[in-house]
Amino acid sequence: MRLGAFVSDLPVMLAPMAGVTDLPMRRLAVEYGADIAVGEMMSSDPSLTNSRKSQSRANHTDEAGLRAVQLVGNDPETIAQAAKLNVERGAEVIDINMGCPAKKVCKKAAGSALLADTQLVSDILKSTVKAVSVPVTLKIRTGIDNANRNGVEIAKIAQDCGIAMLTVHGRTRADKFNGEAEYETLRNIVDAVDIPVIANGDIDTAEKAARVLAHSGAAGVMIGRAAQGQLWLPGQIASKLRRGLDTRPCVEARLQLAKKHCRLLYEFHGAVMGFKIARKHVGWFFEAELGDDYLSFKRAFNALTSQDAQEQFFVEESSDILKRIEAREAQTRGRKKPLRST
Repeated sequence: MRLGAFVSDLPVMLAPMAGVTDLPMRRLAVEYGADIAVGEMMSSDPSLTNSRKSQSRANHTDEAGLRAVQLVGNDPETIAQAAKLNVERGAEVIDINMGCPAKKVCKKAAGSALLADTQLVSDILKSTVKAVSVPVTLKIRTGIDNANRNGVEIAKIAQDCGIAMLTVHGRTRADKFNGEAEYETLRNIVDAVDIPVIANGDIDTAEKAARVLAHSGAAGVMIGRAAQGQLWLPGQIASKLRRGLDTRPCVEARLQLAKKHCRLLYEFHGAVMGFKIARKHVGWFFEAELGDDYLSFKRAFNALTSQDAQEQFFVEESSDILKRIEAREAQTRGRKKPLRST
């Protein structure tokens, strides 16, 4: 698959997640092997271009890899102009969000709400592709609801409009994040178009990624919520799929990664917001690593009211955290141990 200067036979990407995949998270995901980390969803509304949130989300460095900016909106000309502005500021890929199911986005007739208006979808895509010289990609869901899975129709429109790559989350707008993702619609979409199609939704292991790829014929995968607290995961999946190597870091290295993530959050977001934003990321780390045992650590960390207190927490609790993670892994290995024949 080719996307501008990026070329890969089997890309593994970090999904754009608003309020989650800020520059520190994208940078670390790429450092640990993700091929592309798409920026957080940004409004195409010109009045918000210079807001603190938009400026933060537009921030990028070479360490975060390909500069892919995701835009959301419902007006063809506004999105096209926002795309043009971001390309002038260095964007190498423009991704258009037609997949977000959030109420505050859909009530503005944006995100996945656009799937109900195929003419507007076409107008937005044509206008944006015409406005910029870089690849324009699109993220969608399988359709409006279970009775109206029009993903194939949208995919054909995208291809006709010049979209370079399509990412499909295996749920409808109505599903939000409930239930399990399905990949049959994804398979139908892959069969219907010639552009690369990326699979997204509930892909949390290399084994799951391989099954989804085999079933659907997708060109690659995009990892979303499963990467929260596991920034090494997209890279591990990429390594396992392409080379058969398991590059999952050891327990101590994963804890060090969580600490490094916090340091980058402090630097990027500053003293006032950094420690507050660190809470959710560390909470996801505890949940991923400790399973049912994570709540006590999460509550203790969330009660801390400064960067210094959080750093001291890791000094005092690291040994206990490591022991608990190691004990959980040993227990998991024990459950997976095959029975001996008698």
